[in-house]
Amino acid sequence: MSTSTSTRTRRLPAWATSFGTQIIAALFVGVILGLLAKFTGSTSAKPNGLGATLSTIGSSYVALLQTAVVPLIFTAVVSSIANLRQVSNAAKLAWNTLLWFAITAFVSVMIGIGLGVLFQPGANTGITQQAKYSGKTGDWWAFLTGLFPHNFLGLTASSTVADGGAVTTSVSFNVLQILVIAIAVGIAVLKIGAKADPFLSFTRSALEIIQKVLWWIIRIAPLGTIGLLGNAVASYGWDTIGALGKFVLAIYVGLVLVLFVFYPILVKSHGLSIKQYFSGVWPAVQLGFVSRSSIGTLPLTQRVAERNLGVPQGYASFAVPLGATTKMDGCAAIYPAVASIFVAQFFGLHLDFSQYLLIVIVSVLGSAATAGTTGAVVMLTLTLSTLGLPLAGVGLLLAIDPILDMGRTGVNVAGQALVPTIVAKRQRILDLDLYNAKRSRTAFSDDTENEESARGNEQGAQTANDGGLVAAR
Repeated sequence: MSTSTSTRTRRLPAWATSFGTQIIAALFVGVILGLLAKFTGSTSAKPNGLGATLSTIGSSYVALLQTAVVPLIFTAVVSSIANLRQVSNAAKLAWNTLLWFAITAFVSVMIGIGLGVLFQPGANTGITQQAKYSGKTGDWWAFLTGLFPHNFLGLTASSTVADGGAVTTSVSFNVLQILVIAIAVGIAVLKIGAKADPFLSFTRSALEIIQKVLWWIIRIAPLGTIGLLGNAVASYGWDTIGALGKFVLAIYVGLVLVLFVFYPILVKSHGLSIKQYFSGVWPAVQLGFVSRSSIGTLPLTQRVAERNLGVPQGYASFAVPLGATTKMDGCAAIYPAVASIFVAQFFGLHLDFSQYLLIVIVSVLGSAATAGTTGAVVMLTLTLSTLGLPLAGVGLLLAIDPILDMGRTGVNVAGQALVPTIVAKRQRILDLDLYNAKRSRTAFSDDTENEESARGNEQGAQTANDGGLVAAR
């Protein structure tokens, strides 16, 4: 006869170990440490021990994120373009999808610019001397010439000679040039066809690896948040906290306008029920809000597009994954628009009409740079570098990014399901019976009630001449 003893292990409650709780705690810790460093005499020019530690932690975290930028953009854009191979004889359908991606991005970025001008989130801070500013804002000629790569990876190197004679060489990259290279390679992969399969397989595997590494980096975001926010408060004081609060408010007002005003207008203008759209897409929006990842929400987004919104399976398997990497109204339209205006105002710089047009162009064309991962540091870096604004703004805004990213991702996911629905409706391949069906308790349309409709939906996806769609199984 044997006896066994059970030992109780005390575990913290789930809310105490969640990522969101860690981020919120890091915000408070960062503010407290930043104020402590400032009150003990730390300045941006002469930081004390605590200030230097916060600065090092913050800059190191930004460096980790920037390390993944080049391979992330290249692999994500090439893979996204190659997804067009999944659909044959669907040029019209693909064109309409990309067109509506651009239309919704354009309206979203205009909303962002309007809110940035209205809220003035970075104005009246008195911060004018600390900016690492290139000396002039971006212009059209610099934008156009910057599109032409000087080498395959769009890298540039510069050397400086210190007082002691030591030579320091630094390497930088041009995000726009990397984007152009990736688009060219992606189109070439599309044209070559089967011969490019080994390269495409390698690219997709590399993208998965890079996204995994990036997720590891994001998991230590609480530590980076402490350093970034603490250093910002130590350098700029209470003005930083107040300005960041106005910035968060402006972003969320923009997200609400897009999700609950602009999207319903699109739905209603196409003769669809707004209630059915929101009840159908809401499970994916909720998961996107919590996970902060369009890629992580992709399976559920595609599921609700097919089963709730009536998008044909063959078309959904093309449009939704493409949208998860290139359709980012929250991360790549509203956010960079408001963020660019915030950074310019925060550092006392002026943007003219041409710079606002550049924000629109970069936001519409550069969505693929976000690559569906958590955070929008790549898109923010792309926009600020194109405009010539201080990249110090990246570190400043990254401190509060987790708070913003929840709402941004929810809007992203809602748009990624909306555009395929609109295009399918316009091409007359949308299953309206499935769209208007009652949702079950699992938030999906009842399978047994709509089984025949779903089968007809799938068959229609393969034979619809109007859409020119042939599903690739």
